[in-house]
Amino acid sequence: MIKAQPMIKAQPMIKAQPMIQVEGLSKTYRVASKQPGLAGTLRHFVRRRTREVAAVRELSFAIAPGEMVGFLGANGAGKTTTLKMLCGLIHPSGGLVRVAGFEPRRRQRAFLQQITLVMGQKQQLIWDLPPMDSLRVNAAVYGLGDAAATRRIAELADMLELGEELTRPVRKLSLGQRMKAELLAALLHSPQVLFLDEPTLGLDVNAQARVRSFLADYNRRTGATVLLTSHYMADITALCPRVLLIHQGALFHDGPLEQLAARLAPCRQVRLELAEPPTAEALLPYGEIELLEGRAATLLVPRDRLTTAVAALLARFAVVDLEVSDPPIEELIGGLFREGSTAGLAGGR
Repeated sequence: MIKAQPMIKAQPMIKAQPMIQVEGLSKTYRVASKQPGLAGTLRHFVRRRTREVAAVRELSFAIAPGEMVGFLGANGAGKTTTLKMLCGLIHPSGGLVRVAGFEPRRRQRAFLQQITLVMGQKQQLIWDLPPMDSLRVNAAVYGLGDAAATRRIAELADMLELGEELTRPVRKLSLGQRMKAELLAALLHSPQVLFLDEPTLGLDVNAQARVRSFLADYNRRTGATVLLTSHYMADITALCPRVLLIHQGALFHDGPLEQLAARLAPCRQVRLELAEPPTAEALLPYGEIELLEGRAATLLVPRDRLTTAVAALLARFAVVDLEVSDPPIEELIGGLFREGSTAGLAGGR
């Protein structure tokens, strides 16, 4: 194990300019439109028809230096397309993008040294070689000398709890170990901006928790700006005070996660355990019954009636246990995406 050195903190920025600035960002693809079957194939060969598909529609947001922001949306909502435009891998069809003071689509060397993109379903480590070999190659690509690379690898390996794993072939590492090695490789050049696309994809609960802990610690130590997409709401709730939500390529919420929950759920959940099984008729005056099984019940109570309803329940029933909470945020967002409705949410922040 290489001896770890203290992590060097990033110098604070003098001007609080946005690290990521997006205005009216759009991306439209032209795709082939072909009828099925042999006849459709022949017609398409002779006279090709195409149609335009809008993957991203007029996105506008700004992210300050050091922010950790969650980027949510259903499959196909445009999250990965947006991240690729922010990295310069895809050219936008319209709009303005600035990341760390650069225009991403120009892919300048100085810009590439400021960013990194981690995709949970992709890997950059060479399968049959130990991670350390790939790390040395990455260090050479980014112009890090041997001493600087050794120091940086030791810092990150200590934070990620990686030791002998760096000297074993990648194919012999567990998925969680590979993901941590991928993070080390992606952060070797000390980027200011981290674009993370499903970094905990496929990991077990313990591995997810370790990756989340590392990202929070890294952000705290270095002040790096993070834009994170994930289908695991635990990633978002643990790391991101602010969330961006997109649906069918359009932004419909930009603000705190708690604010989103309040807007999507005008009710609170009241979970009860009573001394005697209640009847549905007895509970109906206090709220909408979501669950009633034996002595356990769950009610949905409007927020403005919550205090009165809880007091009345305690006065009316012999309550063994009572818990008040918001409905799970993943259920709220999932329901919204399934309905495909953005009513009342546009204009977000």
